[in-house]
Amino acid sequence: MPNYLIKAKLTVDGLKGLLKEGGTARREVVERMVSDLGGRLESMYWAFGDEDVYLTVSLPDNTTAVAIGLVTSAAGGVRTSTVVLLSPEEIDEAVRRKVEYRAPGA
Repeated sequence: MPNYLIKAKLTVDGLKGLLKEGGTARREVVERMVSDLGGRLESMYWAFGDEDVYLTVSLPDNTTAVAIGLVTSAAGGVRTSTVVLLSPEEIDEAVRRKVEYRAPGA
């Protein structure tokens, strides 16, 4: 199953909800959402800095990852961005793949 890093930045409404519900309640919501879509929440960390939350998840496919981002961002409490994570084995496969390419001007 593909793996993803989801970065989330809470909006003002999201921060108000967090103050009301707490972090573990939000994790339970995320775990249930991911599980209902056939995936698994691997980790969830709150952080200082540009992003408020970092999630690593295993999901059935890219379409599921996009659906999560669309629905959660449209709800208004969070803005997300998603990064596809690749295993070392996937990189090995990419390195072995023959690709024909000519650089501009070459």
